Amino acid sequence: MLSLAIAKLNDFFAALAAKETLYLPVDNDAGQAQYKKWAEGDTLSEALNTVRSAKDFFFPQTENLVDFKVEGKKIEVIDPRSESEDFVVFGVRACDARSFTILDKVFLADPVDSYYKSRREHGTIITMACTKPEETCFCTLFDIDATNPEGDIRSWMTNDRVYFEAVTEKGTALLDSMKDLLGDSDNSAVESQKAETKKILERLPFGKLKMDEFKGENLLELFDSPKWAGLSEACLGCGTCTFVCPTCQCYDIRDFDTGHGIKRFRCWDSCMYSDFTRMAHGNPRLTQLERFRQRFMHKLVYFPSNNDGEYGCVGCGRCLAKCPIHMNIVKVIKTLGVEQ
Repeated sequence: MLSLAIAKLNDFFAALAAKETLYLPVDNDAGQAQYKKWAEGDTLSEALNTVRSAKDFFFPQTENLVDFKVEGKKIEVIDPRSESEDFVVFGVRACDARSFTILDKVFLADPVDSYYKSRREHGTIITMACTKPEETCFCTLFDIDATNPEGDIRSWMTNDRVYFEAVTEKGTALLDSMKDLLGDSDNSAVESQKAETKKILERLPFGKLKMDEFKGENLLELFDSPKWAGLSEACLGCGTCTFVCPTCQCYDIRDFDTGHGIKRFRCWDSCMYSDFTRMAHGNPRLTQLERFRQRFMHKLVYFPSNNDGEYGCVGCGRCLAKCPIHMNIVKVIKTLGVEQ
């Protein structure tokens, strides 16, 4: 295991940024953590999680897919992409790191999304273990270890040092290139930190929710449950939960006439919106109840049924913190699941 004195963390960031573009969580003017391209003087946020997840680096909110130039009956198709630059994302938490494996199952399955694939190939993820999980966290429900996150490199921060461990070949290559700043260390401080954090995780209120009912064989029973009416009654359909979620992958594709050509772009969409999947004959889900049910059935039933039992949620708690009417996936699990 390699380590670095916290006093030299800025030197580490500068050395990383000299090799590849570096992004890390930084507090904005509102005191909220958001990913930002590192610049001299930026300080790593102490927040548990960023407001929006690291999903943005691989599946951005908007992106230009293709351009068209039309002259009479002649149409020129232009691919606007250039080879992506290599980049590093530092400080990704275990929940967000797991979200990448969920997104991979969607965007890297045939037919492969080449836009997403290119970004995944060029990005290196350095995760950071949690030390102060909050009451809104429930990643343990989905077998995520917040003390030992996934990623290309995993790291732990104690009072005086940052410890690093390579997980992938990409991570090993990056740490090898930084060895002038890093020294060998034993893992005693890391193991002690893990033990203390796990004690906190065991006490979190949502970590022991029951998921027994959310199985493919119960699909119709869950779908037809009369409880959806009460659960969805107060939902505003604002889509906040989908936009802060690290695993939501719905998008829309639109064409925009610039006056001198057409730009086709992709942007995030939400199953909570009334015009989501609208077709010529109308919308297949006419009520908020149907749209609300679709979101949570997909996370808890449809996705795991098609992906070897892996749920479409990572327990990051963002939807709990951001929903304006405090309706979230935990309430759905409690209401539709077995008696607690």
